[in-house]
Amino acid sequence: MPSSYRNVALAMFLTLHGALGFGLRSSTSIASSSAASASTLRRTMSKVTVYSTAEAAAEATEKKGPIKNEEAYDKVKMEDIVSLCKRRGIIFPSSEIYNGFAGFFDYGPLGSELKKNVKDAFWRHFVQRREDVVGIDSSIIHNPTTWQSSGHLDGFSDPMVDCKETKLRYRADQLFCSPVTLEECGTTVGFVCVLEANDEDMVKAAKTQAKKLLKENDKKGQAIQPFAFKDLTQVSEDEMGQIPSPGSGKPTLTMPRDFNLMFQTNVGAMQDASSVAYLRPETAQGIFINYKNVLGTSRQKLPFGIAQIGKAFRNEITPRNFIFRSREFEQMEIEYFIPPGDDVWQPFHEKWIADSKAFLETVGLREDLMGYDVHEGDGLAHYARACTDITFKFPFGVQELMGIAARGDFDLTSHTEGSGKVLDYFDEETKEKFIPHVIEPSLGVDRLILALICSAYAEDEINGEKRNYLSFHPSIAPVKVAVLPLVKNKEPLVKAARELFEKLQMRWNVQWDQTGAIGRRYRRADEVGVPFCVTVDFETIEDDGAVTIRDRDSTEQVRIPMDEVVPYLSKKIDGY
Repeated sequence: MPSSYRNVALAMFLTLHGALGFGLRSSTSIASSSAASASTLRRTMSKVTVYSTAEAAAEATEKKGPIKNEEAYDKVKMEDIVSLCKRRGIIFPSSEIYNGFAGFFDYGPLGSELKKNVKDAFWRHFVQRREDVVGIDSSIIHNPTTWQSSGHLDGFSDPMVDCKETKLRYRADQLFCSPVTLEECGTTVGFVCVLEANDEDMVKAAKTQAKKLLKENDKKGQAIQPFAFKDLTQVSEDEMGQIPSPGSGKPTLTMPRDFNLMFQTNVGAMQDASSVAYLRPETAQGIFINYKNVLGTSRQKLPFGIAQIGKAFRNEITPRNFIFRSREFEQMEIEYFIPPGDDVWQPFHEKWIADSKAFLETVGLREDLMGYDVHEGDGLAHYARACTDITFKFPFGVQELMGIAARGDFDLTSHTEGSGKVLDYFDEETKEKFIPHVIEPSLGVDRLILALICSAYAEDEINGEKRNYLSFHPSIAPVKVAVLPLVKNKEPLVKAARELFEKLQMRWNVQWDQTGAIGRRYRRADEVGVPFCVTVDFETIEDDGAVTIRDRDSTEQVRIPMDEVVPYLSKKIDGY
């Protein structure tokens, strides 16, 4: 390479890496340095440390490993998560230019990619990597009799209360009240009523209301007993007459009544009772009504499962907590058919609980934020033998994430009676006919995405500088790799980087970024959860033909020959 060309390239390199801070402050000084004699350039270079690779250059800002803030998630609020999702193009409010539409959301560039990766991961884990599970994709609108047989027309409802003054509606099981009782004498001076949230926020809101209540009753400053919350489905009519509405602040709530959650529509040109249909409120019934079709075409034998991923719709009274409870959502469900018998279902149920927990961990959910909730007594559906929820600690509290239910033979029996078609199974070994029982693992796509974003939320410190990033597992990260040419105006270098970028595009969703200092580009990639950055530098084209691969979480860097980049990343991202 000619000396003058090398000098100009070296001056550009120093500019990109902030070497101007060591005495090369202006563009004029850079220009003069590039045109100076070799001896002048050597004198200039003696004042700074020169790095010819991205690995060495980044060492100046990442000398030590990051110090992770382990308490970052404990302090995060739901508002922070919502803001993060909109700011980084993950999730937007639907119809935002028309002031939004409650309970509906749109997935942005990163969010749509994340959603696809989550669904693909579920399908690979539970369908493609198993021989005993097959998939279907049923219609969103079924024959209306489906919902009569399944019990949804008569029993798929939530308890609702109305505020008679403000006309606002609330789910009764999401409003919690508590008497305000004086500690000294045990007298109840009234009630407080708060929306469901985490314990800390509910107590804080209740204290604010109690303070106002004590002042109105000339009891200001008096100590009160701890709050004893219960939801409004458990209150008497006399108590309801004292419970303030969140809307009016006065006792203006009605008693709870049932509200059917299904969206009604009409099919065909006529709009009368004969044309009424419903958007499906769950994907499970589409599996049950296709049980016989799948059994006859897939050559499956018990035990076997049918999986489905698809949209569902519920006319929630009060959609809340972002995408956790919305009116349009996606479900990932499996109906796993097993032989009947009191001694048969429990091992299958326990195995599916373990498999479900393992899947959630493989896609990156933090184990310390997960737990279990075993339904018992009144908490069980009338037809269920058992149900265990895998829970997650969201910023608004611990909530159900994934349910694993032992549903017995209720569904196939109901559809047999409703359709008049026999949905039994013939066991060729025992020569018996019976209706199979079912284990149902059910998981909401949107809830899992929210849990993954919460799990990925991270803060650390590198040499005194705070860094916020998303530590998505590589398998579900929206962007897998960012390719970074060290400079954008050296054609051989950019060409090599571009060739690598296009090669990686054949395998994954990758990002091209050639603008700004390399450290800034690393940070941009960190913010959206890109697990690996690949930098093509001067030594790539002039010396060793290798590139630098940087890990997002540890910030560690390795030098890899160009032809080994795809195998290296494949092992890290896909596991093989």
